[in-house]
Amino acid sequence: MNLRQLRNIGISAHIDSGKTTLSERILFYAGRIHRMGEVRGEGATLDYMELEKERGITITSAATSVDWQGSRINVIDTPGHVDFTIEVERSLRVLDGAVLLLCAVGGVQAQSITIDRQMRRYGIPRLAFINKMDRTGADPLGVVKQLQERLGCETLLLQLPIGAEADFQGVVDLVAEEAVYFDGPNGEKVRREAIPANMVDEAAAARRHMLEDLSMYSDELLEALLSEESVPQTLVRQVIRKATLAQQITPVLMGTAYRNKGVQPLLDAVVDYLPSPLDCPTTAHGADDPAEEIVLQADPNQPAVAMAFKIVEDPHGTLTFMRIYQGTLAKGQSYYNQRTGRQERLGRMVRMHADQREELSEASAGDIVAVMGLDTASGDTYCAQRNYALLQNMHVPEPVIQMAVAPMDREGAGRLAKALQRFRREDPTFRVTNDEETGETLIGGMGELHLQIYVQRIQREYRVDVEVGQPKVSYREAPTQPAKFEVRHRKQTGGSGQYAHIIGRFEPLPEDAEEPFLFEEHVTGGRIPKQYIPAVEKGFRSLLRKGPVAGFPVVGLAVHLDDGSFHEVDSSDLAFQTAAQIAMREFFSRTKPVLLEPVMKIEIECPSTFQGAVVGDLTGRRGMVMGAKITGPTVRVEGEVPLAETFGYSTSLRSLTQGQGTFTLEFARYNRLSPALERTIIEERRKKMATGAV
Repeated sequence: MNLRQLRNIGISAHIDSGKTTLSERILFYAGRIHRMGEVRGEGATLDYMELEKERGITITSAATSVDWQGSRINVIDTPGHVDFTIEVERSLRVLDGAVLLLCAVGGVQAQSITIDRQMRRYGIPRLAFINKMDRTGADPLGVVKQLQERLGCETLLLQLPIGAEADFQGVVDLVAEEAVYFDGPNGEKVRREAIPANMVDEAAAARRHMLEDLSMYSDELLEALLSEESVPQTLVRQVIRKATLAQQITPVLMGTAYRNKGVQPLLDAVVDYLPSPLDCPTTAHGADDPAEEIVLQADPNQPAVAMAFKIVEDPHGTLTFMRIYQGTLAKGQSYYNQRTGRQERLGRMVRMHADQREELSEASAGDIVAVMGLDTASGDTYCAQRNYALLQNMHVPEPVIQMAVAPMDREGAGRLAKALQRFRREDPTFRVTNDEETGETLIGGMGELHLQIYVQRIQREYRVDVEVGQPKVSYREAPTQPAKFEVRHRKQTGGSGQYAHIIGRFEPLPEDAEEPFLFEEHVTGGRIPKQYIPAVEKGFRSLLRKGPVAGFPVVGLAVHLDDGSFHEVDSSDLAFQTAAQIAMREFFSRTKPVLLEPVMKIEIECPSTFQGAVVGDLTGRRGMVMGAKITGPTVRVEGEVPLAETFGYSTSLRSLTQGQGTFTLEFARYNRLSPALERTIIEERRKKMATGAV
């Protein structure tokens, strides 16, 4: 395999922008499938789960591989719902490039902004594809403007539409200076002709604008423009590629996947402008020394380094998806898990096409494969050598919602435990905890839909009838003012006793702090030996899970250890850990802690005739409207609303809009509750704690 001809890309977008439909067309035009499926009905190739076919949504990312014009493209189709954002996160972590899909009517929507943030986090070059050009109200230039204003992208328009809405016929290729049409029953025949006479001037002006934008990134192109020479296509493509790889521009293409128009030029652009593994050197950290940087090369002859980025359990065993960054992985060989230090043997190795498999004996740098036989976790690094390198792990957001689950009968308890253990391994945002006081099993996730899907999978795949409790909001407790503490812990029993003395202060962290807890020590003169400092931190951390206000986790807290003393005989790790726990229990309440609740960004789309009712209902839910935009007959309302007020909102919105409204939720931040609500929640919580119901 020539690595120059390999592309690892993901297709990401807001809900219902057409990701899976586009993926299906890519498979068809590349000859991977011979009949196109649709999202609704029998389901598309990459939506192979029964729940995906029933709901018409993508739940889990699916991988496939196609050949196009002599290049191989590994494609990952990702979900659009924010509830499954980890699927996008871990896919983008291991990809080299991406296609940001946008609806020609909806433009840049809530999840588009999240995806943009994820792409920037991992430094991924991307193309933008404006889909659904055949829809009423399609406005590609308006979408380009939104890309610039809402996402801060330096856009480069590579195409112009021929026709609009229902009359959309094809595109004008501004690089090749020709019109492109898509003939045949499935748009498989690409016809290139001269630009229509009525568009010659518009196309010339658009091309001139494109070249002027590109001249900022190439002196050669600038000289050609200044001397009014003809600019060769090869130079234009080289400059576009160079600027795209440097993430200086976002090339924009357009089409309608459902009507089979514009997909082949997009595939050409993927090959022409997105990076190969050779264009993306990856930096890892030393396994023993985090400060050491190791630059990994996409060279099959170097020591192997790969990341396990996704785990799926199926009837044949555990399947681990891996991206190989350096070296070669071979079936039957053993590699070291850098996190655990264990050496593990690779069983079967396959290349995935949705749920179908192609057996491999080995795979080399730049490839994405799935292997069997590993006992691993998402984000683990595997190397040919022990303690060789650690790859940057993926960002995993914290769950915002919890609900209790319990089997309806005793026979189902074992199968439920097995299901929860599997899903927890597969999905880092799916958390399982046990309430210590009630013994309830709580599942946590990114939203109602997230947990509903898992409950349905438990019922179907493991045949367990489960009883589901009401969703519970993950409130937090946070300090509001500084407070000092001093604890002298003495305990004398037979033999050596316990002694620890700590002095310090609690302080609130700023709202934009990256971590919820900060521990700093400022002890001088050896008043507390260095070996006891970690025990003090451990003592404070051990009580963060249950705060003193109402037993919710503590966030936004900085602990500064300033002074103390020790005893040469009686002091120990346990004594200092106990002293820290006493300080937390007795002095934390002096910081006047308050309750925080999760607030969600909400984006609602509905017919504009229902705008008043929708806004009124949102305000009644303690929500705040941030803006509204009317596009033709549709209005998009953006705002914020507390998570506690969103349970069952889909039913309310459908009744308010005669079934025509849709909405998306995304976690925004934690906000302080009003004093009245805080008192109510604390009273309810304490009553439940007193009766053992919490």
